Amino acid sequence: MEYINPRSAHATEAVAYDEGLRAYMIKVYNLMAIALAVTGVVAFGVSSSEALIGLIFNTPLKWVVMFAPLVFVIVFSMKIDSMSPSAAQATLWAFSAVMGVSMSWIFLAYTGASIAKVFFITASMFGAMSLYGYTTKRDLTGMGSFLFMGLIGIILASIVNIFLASPGLDFAISIIAVIVFVGLTAYDTQRIKSMYYYSTDGTTLSRFAVRGALSLYMDFINLFIQMLRFFGERR
Repeated sequence: MEYINPRSAHATEAVAYDEGLRAYMIKVYNLMAIALAVTGVVAFGVSSSEALIGLIFNTPLKWVVMFAPLVFVIVFSMKIDSMSPSAAQATLWAFSAVMGVSMSWIFLAYTGASIAKVFFITASMFGAMSLYGYTTKRDLTGMGSFLFMGLIGIILASIVNIFLASPGLDFAISIIAVIVFVGLTAYDTQRIKSMYYYSTDGTTLSRFAVRGALSLYMDFINLFIQMLRFFGERR
């Protein structure tokens, strides 16, 4: 019988695990990048059509467009575990397209140059915090609970401010939102990384990848919108 060195076997398993984890995380980031691209293309396309802009933002349909992404992401998060990987990916693309319609206003409110500038600023911040979440040995679970409470507060305050229209409250919400989504980027990255350990098969892993891409996509989009309020140049 061939002798197998336990240390060598353990090292081989560790290498295989690291390679699998790396491939999984690359898939998560690729899915997220595609979703962002879909959102950008749809947003630009809608903003370029006066007919669509008039139909969406000058009618009660604007309320549907405003709240549809929130409803969509809640339902998607609840149903993703029962979807096939291909259906989950298709739903992610559909959601990113709906988000694109909702975000088309930014091309009307801000200059193209400032949108590009803020996108790269956001990408740099997101990349740094995601790298931190991936590499840190610190458990960010406690921070995640605190940030989630902050997120709920931001949502409630934003809904209230729709009716109050307070510039001061809006500014405070934006500052807190930047802090929350910067922190969530690191927390979600660590959480997504840890999900790989609990994957039991390829199907589960694919669902985890879509769920992870959705989380990071939402972190990026929300951070981008808040940064645009600070650094975007209005038309």
